[in-house]
Amino acid sequence: MLDEIHDSIDDGLDNYKLLIIKRTEDDATVLQKTDFEEGNYTIHKIAESEALRMRDYFTDTLLYMQNEDDLEPVRMLTSAFKHGEDYYQLTVFNSTVEEDDLIEDLFYSILWLYIILVISIILINNVVLRKLWTPFYSLLNELKSYRIDKNVPLPTVTGETKEFKELESAVNALIIRARETFYNQKKFTENASHELQTPLAIISTKLELMLEKESLDPANAENIEQILQTIQRLTKLNKSLLLLSKIENRQFNEPSLVDFSKLVNQCVEDLEDFANFRNIEISVDKSANLTYLMDESLASILVSNLIRNAIFHNIPNGKVHIIINENSFQVTNTGKKEELDSSKIFDRFQKETNTNSGTGLGLAIVQAICKLYGFEVGYSYDREHCFEVKMG
Repeated sequence: MLDEIHDSIDDGLDNYKLLIIKRTEDDATVLQKTDFEEGNYTIHKIAESEALRMRDYFTDTLLYMQNEDDLEPVRMLTSAFKHGEDYYQLTVFNSTVEEDDLIEDLFYSILWLYIILVISIILINNVVLRKLWTPFYSLLNELKSYRIDKNVPLPTVTGETKEFKELESAVNALIIRARETFYNQKKFTENASHELQTPLAIISTKLELMLEKESLDPANAENIEQILQTIQRLTKLNKSLLLLSKIENRQFNEPSLVDFSKLVNQCVEDLEDFANFRNIEISVDKSANLTYLMDESLASILVSNLIRNAIFHNIPNGKVHIIINENSFQVTNTGKKEELDSSKIFDRFQKETNTNSGTGLGLAIVQAICKLYGFEVGYSYDREHCFEVKMG
């Protein structure tokens, strides 16, 4: 910008120089102006040799301006010309811009331009683009609340935007396939629950009747008893796997406000005979009321599995301590004097003992229930084994 300004001023100075030289031809008194008091030029007589060596040149300098009462920047042209037999030096000047003022003005101009640009972008994003993306966010909200286990209409997109219509078609096709898969799996789960439980119950009943016969010798009776125990374990395993499948498929949709204090007390009362048989002491410490909106049967399974696990994997004359807090509850027990593998303890069929009486799915069911409701379940060891469920 300074180059353009200087170029424009230089053109003006060149023109002014020519006008002054031409004026000297008509008015010789012009040659007597030797200072800048009454104009923007001065003329001084110089030697021929100096005039011949001189070329026009421009300089930037400062001159005193009475109106500003200060030194101001000027652009000055120095040239030489011949008048008659004499040679003269002509100095012409014109006011120019101050670089500091120019830079400051440009800075604030660009700053205001940038601020206006940012404000414009924000307005466009919040007004135009938000309106443009309204169908997308509407579809997104429908998808967040959509449940494939409910018979509700498919999500739709308002407007005629081609891309959003294609997104709607792709999403609906995916939902239809997921819904078909869900109902097929649900149907399989229900069929398995009925078709497997019935023959297992019949086999158990017939084996129990065979054991009651007096004609059986001790060896056969022992074999039948072992088979009966295996059938019972298979029945428990089938029930546990079906329960896991139902939890993962979110087939429990009857939430109610569950009071975990009452639930723990009821569970402890139900397991009292089992604990007494193993000489296990159970204590409950309640520091706050703990309630949560969830399926009551799943809450009962969650608490029961943790307490059963604490009793079953305890030592003779051991202890189980249950602590109920405002947003969590803990189940600690005295067990074997070594820490369990926290990375595997919640895996399916993971067992810490060689007994065949358990299914190895108790803690896996606990983790599945916690995952369903967004709880955090963890294990720690500090001379006692501790399982904690955090709900908030």
